[in-house]
Amino acid sequence: MLAEAPLLSTRGIEARYGRMQVLWGVDIDVQPRETILLLGANGAGKTTFLKTLVGLMPASAGSINFAGEDIAHLRADRRMRRGIAYMSELGVFPDLTIEENIRIGAQALSTTAAREKADEMYGLFPVLREKRDGLASSLSGGQRKMLGIAKALAADPRLLVMDEPSAGLSPLFVGEVVRTLGALRVGGLSLLIAEQNIGFLDIATRVYVLEGGRIRFSGTVADMSGDEDLRRAYFGLK
Repeated sequence: MLAEAPLLSTRGIEARYGRMQVLWGVDIDVQPRETILLLGANGAGKTTFLKTLVGLMPASAGSINFAGEDIAHLRADRRMRRGIAYMSELGVFPDLTIEENIRIGAQALSTTAAREKADEMYGLFPVLREKRDGLASSLSGGQRKMLGIAKALAADPRLLVMDEPSAGLSPLFVGEVVRTLGALRVGGLSLLIAEQNIGFLDIATRVYVLEGGRIRFSGTVADMSGDEDLRRAYFGLK
């Protein structure tokens, strides 16, 4: 039986800010219906990699293949239309309403499809329906994360790319976000989550560890826990 082709495959991705190189030959694969955790400390290059992936900054070298197509030279909006949604660390437009944020997420859909997708998001996150006419800035930190997820999902993506969804959240809300994303994975969505919070290992199919702009490790969660250096760095074990 032939192995399923990756939904996303990057090879040799390099990126730089001026003369300073930040990424060095990053290779990552995401299979359909898979949840990948890109784990790394602040400054490891996670955000730079995600921005390169979704077209918000150019790669200085390497290839990006999505659903069998080379997308490395496509604009960000065209990558979105191919089925990639991006949730930044902020995730929302605070000065717009909940409804407006979700409609922006669904802007590539037809009017009817956008309305249906908004209703679907309100079903998934009932608290957002109750506050739909209020500003995103009026939401709690956890609710803003839920709106950020809803806004990204409103684009009806095949791959959801997320940058630090735990940022600014209490452990209680981090657990809620993890449970929400776990349910999405069960629904068939592919996820690529850049994080430094190991709580997201609970829903990860595989893990990549990024250090100094290079992939330090790739494998399963079990493989990672068997690496003594990584255990000390991420699990606090002696």
